[in-house]
Amino acid sequence: MLKSKRILTATEIAEKFDISTRTVYRDIRALENSGIPIVTVEGKGYSLMEGYTLPPLMFSEAEANALVTAEHLIQDVKDTSLAKNFEEALTKIKAVFRYNIKEKSEVLSERMFVWQSVGRAKTSNSLSDLQLAITSNILTKIDYQKLTDEKPIPRTIEPVAIYYSKGNWILIAWCQLRNDYRSFRIDRMKKIEFIKATFKDRGFDFNDYFFPFSEFF
Repeated sequence: MLKSKRILTATEIAEKFDISTRTVYRDIRALENSGIPIVTVEGKGYSLMEGYTLPPLMFSEAEANALVTAEHLIQDVKDTSLAKNFEEALTKIKAVFRYNIKEKSEVLSERMFVWQSVGRAKTSNSLSDLQLAITSNILTKIDYQKLTDEKPIPRTIEPVAIYYSKGNWILIAWCQLRNDYRSFRIDRMKKIEFIKATFKDRGFDFNDYFFPFSEFF
């Protein structure tokens, strides 16, 4: 878990393994005593010292099967960039599979099929770049055309989140034209340009966006 995130809190560890935070503190000390360089980030959590690597990961058969399943499912997300990057990442992951796990994962891959949703054609090739814009706060220009628009409308947006619904990837971004958050279907972006400038994080929250009145229920 320490390898999986930049900073990991004691609460996250406790919830993951269904243990108390006191046990987490004890386990962290045990790891430190065994020579693993764990950095305590005051008020935030724990992190592995930069540059430190653990022995190669060992995947169980169930974990390998989950990756094979994801490989099949991701072909239906209608974005060529995501499918390509996942395929390349999975090739690297499979390189550390034990021989018997590789053999069984190949059997499962040959015997698994996911029915494609209506419309097999890919609708975009920009998801991976837009994900980078979200994580790095990269200001983005798009020419966006809704069904009711006669022609694309230029907009400067601040990408903050993304979700998949009914066969389409939808980007949530602060639209500087509308001065508010708006949702944009990626397949309707006729042109995308990533500006060499960043924007200030506005503290976007998924729950507040979709369920603004949930606290009253």
